[in-house]
Amino acid sequence: MEVKMEIETLSDEFSSFLDSGIYRLPGIKAVFLDPVRLLNLSYTRYSISASGYYCRTFDSLGKGRRTNIEAGDSYVPKKKKRKRRLPQDLNEQELVAEKRHQDVRPFLLKAHEALLGTTELILFLPNLVKDEKFSIDRRGLEQSFIELGRVWQAPLYEISMNIEGNSKEVQEEGLQHVDSSGRTVVPLFNNLISNNASIDVDAEFLNRTYILPSKSCFHTSDLRQIHDLIPGSSDQGFNLIVIDPPWENGSAYQKAVYPTLPNRYFLYLPIKQLAHTEGALVVLWMTNRVKLRAFVEQELFPAWGVTDIRTYYWLKIKPDGSLLSELDLIHHKPYEYLLLGYVNKEKVGPHFIRNFQDIQIFISIPGAYSRKPPLGIDHLPGPKPSRCIELFARELVAEWTSWGNEPLCFQDSRYFMER
Repeated sequence: MEVKMEIETLSDEFSSFLDSGIYRLPGIKAVFLDPVRLLNLSYTRYSISASGYYCRTFDSLGKGRRTNIEAGDSYVPKKKKRKRRLPQDLNEQELVAEKRHQDVRPFLLKAHEALLGTTELILFLPNLVKDEKFSIDRRGLEQSFIELGRVWQAPLYEISMNIEGNSKEVQEEGLQHVDSSGRTVVPLFNNLISNNASIDVDAEFLNRTYILPSKSCFHTSDLRQIHDLIPGSSDQGFNLIVIDPPWENGSAYQKAVYPTLPNRYFLYLPIKQLAHTEGALVVLWMTNRVKLRAFVEQELFPAWGVTDIRTYYWLKIKPDGSLLSELDLIHHKPYEYLLLGYVNKEKVGPHFIRNFQDIQIFISIPGAYSRKPPLGIDHLPGPKPSRCIELFARELVAEWTSWGNEPLCFQDSRYFMER
């Protein structure tokens, strides 16, 4: 009887995952996320292509791995022979990083073991990274919004939004200044653009089509214009502020993926002014550099007024369930971490803080380089509905404000399928 109930509970959890994209792992404060399912909750007419999102090459997918879960065997990844550096070979910063790694290592292993124990989910993982009848068109270069925003013609660039349905219906949904054909043209740069309608919108810019999810808005600019986002009064501020800064990063520089900024530039982000008067949760994506952690804790968070700091981890896996890389590598570890804290914490009720401690580790298959999984957070301070913003965003989410110099990066229609 107990076994039957356990199987039914697991099936219910998996069924819930197929709808929500979130699988709560048993016995530990960890979840598995499917970013594609989570992002697709923002769309009505379109869905994101899994082939486009999971565009990395995973060399271990079925190669050199023995996974016979159906037969009841335990999952044992094949380890590569690698010469491990001894403690005496590490410099001072590497020693600090290694100490921090050893502290969290048991929890990451336990979370990974819990994932490997979910048979239905593990067997389903390879299906997450592909589409049955869709292959993304990779021809042509991505639109360089960063370069376009730097040229003198930037104020002249316009984006055209096309809405299905007649103009009266569209205006009732919240999009004004729409002509009889359901088309509106607005400046792209240094302008807050909103899709207040309850439907997805097609937008055209320089012969490319971009998909704007319902109830979303974005502001394309560089750091000099970010103060345009500050609300007129603090009771109109944001309850959740997610920040993924372009930290100085040797890997990003070598791959020329995106331009980075010196750390001191981030001291001028107006986090206090963006936060809601009744409190805001701040989520900051980090790299594993020891110097960066010290800078954030000693200078950046004090300048932003962020207190009560906690650490959460993103553990990356491949479609066969194995870790993206060896857990104990000195560099290129298979996880990143986030620092979370509160602005105006004295206004935040203790139940918000207590409820948010339910999850400490989340696991997912990574997408494109530096693309972070969406963070859907239920327990937020302040009034409802919550107001959420992402700084240095590269994609849009329904009911969020996205700011950066390329918030439309992953909104190209090539990444989408019609439902």
